[in-house]
Amino acid sequence: MDLGIKNKVAFVAASSQGLGKSVALELAQEGCKIIICGRNTDNLEKAKQEIKNKTNHEALALAGDLSVASEREHIINTSLNVYDAVDILVTNSGGPPAGRFEDFKQTDWDKAYQQLLPGVIGLINGFLPGMKQKKWGRIVCITSMAVKQPVNNLILSNAIRTSIAGLTKSLSNELAVHNITVNNVMPGYTETERLKELVENNPSFAAAKAEIPLGRFGKPGEFAAAVTFLTSERASYITGVSLAVDGGWIKGVF
Repeated sequence: MDLGIKNKVAFVAASSQGLGKSVALELAQEGCKIIICGRNTDNLEKAKQEIKNKTNHEALALAGDLSVASEREHIINTSLNVYDAVDILVTNSGGPPAGRFEDFKQTDWDKAYQQLLPGVIGLINGFLPGMKQKKWGRIVCITSMAVKQPVNNLILSNAIRTSIAGLTKSLSNELAVHNITVNNVMPGYTETERLKELVENNPSFAAAKAEIPLGRFGKPGEFAAAVTFLTSERASYITGVSLAVDGGWIKGVF
């Protein structure tokens, strides 16, 4: 299937490792011009080289922390100096610490908020004008299955990521007239370093596999394929959805 996104410019946040890297790799395989970013320069360089080796495409790799306004602006401006516009934006961030409500102070909540929401808003603000000018755009926000069904011991993520789902649904209504789709994708338990850390440090996560109807954790490539489809021309009539890629873990009908 030709997804119709060859030569589109795609920016993937937090893409030096994990799900972000997998999405960037999948988009590169579809012929997109890729911009990756991350805080760890070593991981960023490794991701850039992996994309080159597997797809024969050069990625623009930008180091920085998207939760810091000045660094985020630098990344956005550099991207737009190299490419006039970004066609596909995939927002993403690492998860906040695990814990229950009484484990956290107000400063922890403030830090989690800064980690999860301002970066999404800032990236959309930065790249939206170019999408509007082209009358074409794809925005996909990576959140968590916690948006639809709270995960025990992840109260920070449960609370704050839900706001991104509200943002994407609202934006999908506002931007449809510009031929820009906006969707939210909710990864379930997927084999990343983040999951390994959760399983090792929190015994409650060790039994998570038994709660998944498919009986296994997801693979990053499976998640990346779903995100890539939503960025495609083939998905031009899909907007405002929250898609779970969770092996059936979410129990609700809607």
